[in-house]
Amino acid sequence: MSGAGAGGGAQSAGLGAAAAGCCSSSSGAGSAALLGGGSGIAGRLPSRVLEHVFSYLELPDLMNCSLVCWHWYNCLADENSEVWRSLCARLLSEEALRSDILCNLSSYKAKLKSFQHALSTHDCSRNVYIKKNGFTLHRNPIAQSTDGARGKIGFSEGRHAWEIWWEGPLGTVAVIGIATKRAPMQCQGYVALLGSDDQSWGWNLVDNNLLHNGEVNGNFPQCNNAPKYQIGERIRVILDMDDKTLAFERGFEFLGVAFRGLPKTCLFPAVSAVYGNTEVTMVYLGRPLDG
Repeated sequence: MSGAGAGGGAQSAGLGAAAAGCCSSSSGAGSAALLGGGSGIAGRLPSRVLEHVFSYLELPDLMNCSLVCWHWYNCLADENSEVWRSLCARLLSEEALRSDILCNLSSYKAKLKSFQHALSTHDCSRNVYIKKNGFTLHRNPIAQSTDGARGKIGFSEGRHAWEIWWEGPLGTVAVIGIATKRAPMQCQGYVALLGSDDQSWGWNLVDNNLLHNGEVNGNFPQCNNAPKYQIGERIRVILDMDDKTLAFERGFEFLGVAFRGLPKTCLFPAVSAVYGNTEVTMVYLGRPLDG
């Protein structure tokens, strides 16, 4: 069985670096330079003073600061420090912080990382929008249309896990999986958008079919009388770009590897839906933990 969690400070010097995301970017080291770097007075400031200064910085600047010296890195290593709490309060909605959306993330830093990897408001069908909580997709009631969205950051290396769950009816087609940047996020009719071409791979939760290149690649999970998806049930997606596999879990039960031989390209978390006013939430968890 496989679990997942947001990696600790030792796994990543900065939030963006941990994901190895092909779409991630970072600003220059301007703030680090202004603070004097790891040498001189700034490098010897007490941690409480540094935390106070860091609490005014934005995420890209904190990523750079964590790379300046061991003193600054250690100051930012506490993922529940006032620095990360302050940034969470500025960037994340009150609904996201107070609801159970992020209940499987134990630290403020992990919550920020998940927000970085949430479904994109700019890389989705025109018939959907991301709600104010920053994590939930809402599909408008548009007839004869299938609509999807990609995550903000894609992956070309490493191992990554995220959760997806439906908060409304599935309709005739409800697909979760991965897609390249070239895969379409909207098409006419009610179809399995993910898996409709060679640029995406999907699991249709309605009929338990695996889809790729416009073809059904068998049933999933591979067992007799596999249970149907229940609304609100969290499905954990595990992408291993080192082994080039995509697997799924349900209720911490490992369901198996769904796809093998994935291409060595940038792959994004993705979802597609057809039912009007249905909602889908995606939360990035970080590196999966075996055991």
